[in-house]
Amino acid sequence: MKSNSRRWQDVRIVGSSLAAATIEWYDFYIYGTATALLFPEIFFPPDAPAVIARLAAFSTFAVGFLARPLGGLLFGHFGDLLGRKRVLVVALTMMGLSTSLIGCLPTYGKIGYAAPCLLVVLRFLQGVAVGGQWGGAALLAIENAPEKRRGFYGSFCQMGVPAGLVLASVIFLIDAEVLSPHDFKSWGWRVPFLLSVLLIGLGAYIQLRVGESDEFEALGHKAKRADKAPLVGALRHHWREVLATAGCLLAPNGCFYIVVTYIVTYMTSQLGLDRKMVLAAVVISTFLTAVMVLVGGWCSDRFGRRGVIIFGAAITALWAIPFWKVIEGGDLLSLTVAMSISLCGCYLMYGPLAALFSEVFNASVRYSGMSIGYNLGAIFGGGFAPLIATALFEYYGSPLAVAFYMILLCLISAVSVFFLTNRYAVKPKPFVTFPQ
Repeated sequence: MKSNSRRWQDVRIVGSSLAAATIEWYDFYIYGTATALLFPEIFFPPDAPAVIARLAAFSTFAVGFLARPLGGLLFGHFGDLLGRKRVLVVALTMMGLSTSLIGCLPTYGKIGYAAPCLLVVLRFLQGVAVGGQWGGAALLAIENAPEKRRGFYGSFCQMGVPAGLVLASVIFLIDAEVLSPHDFKSWGWRVPFLLSVLLIGLGAYIQLRVGESDEFEALGHKAKRADKAPLVGALRHHWREVLATAGCLLAPNGCFYIVVTYIVTYMTSQLGLDRKMVLAAVVISTFLTAVMVLVGGWCSDRFGRRGVIIFGAAITALWAIPFWKVIEGGDLLSLTVAMSISLCGCYLMYGPLAALFSEVFNASVRYSGMSIGYNLGAIFGGGFAPLIATALFEYYGSPLAVAFYMILLCLISAVSVFFLTNRYAVKPKPFVTFPQ
């Protein structure tokens, strides 16, 4: 039985992992929301065709994903050598500073092409930071978890995705509601970015009040230094697992960004819907379905990681075509229902992933291996998803092309889970027939 001090330490660890992931993803998502709503107008030439400006803006959005593997490589290497906590603190501080500086950038009207160039640089730093943050936040929770509850503990870190999205959307909604359209466009959009300075304070709290992960400490000094290049070890001995983890992430990441980021642009520009109503639908559907992340993690501890992920992929794929039909209703209820069903599938897939990925790699190269795989998947799944969706719609003139793209992502993820060999997997109960 755990002592009260140990229980309190567990609460601090899980809470810090959730808070770190929430605020970090808040930073990442306010950029996506601003890209969909404002950046094509304020950071690019006003005389450029609308579709070109949108594609250019979403390209800067993709830069953050392109930078994520670099963050995974860099922070993963030092996370395996120096510890999960220290590296997480550095990643949080980098994210807080780069996001706050975006809120200080002059627009295209002030400094011309220097504005989008500086935007790309800061977005790149955001990507490096989030690429390093995820592994640290996930391992801080999972490596302190009881063996049979790793999925549930890890899902708290995964909860940072919907929590960060809700927080970002609410802040933008309040901002847009309180301010006039002119004030919101001229300076109000900067407020959500400037609030990111809070990440620096959270980093200081984790550094002072949260201990290092138990499993990392258990490696011992000699074991930690036995492989002074954990990054090389992960790529040399676990390259198949790295590729498979990337494949597993394609569907939950890519479909998620289509549903919550690209859809904002599609519904406001193509269907002519009110921006506030669209953002409200994103917030409500995310809030209603966020618990499915924890459900996915909890079920994976009992029924196996693979079965839960495949089930979530099936929901998302089967709903991909009806999704685009339902949102044509154009009202808040239709949008919320359509988004909620898609997000349920995405979150069921996403919940077990942190635990599944951690079980593939041994502790000495775990931060490196899972970070590289996760962030490679994020590039091809999430980073290019809004860009590909925009291009597909412009070429085919139908959202069904985007639906088939979502189905393809789900098929790839469902197949990829079978290429992962779990070293520490929890066996499913005998009556469960899901493959493990």
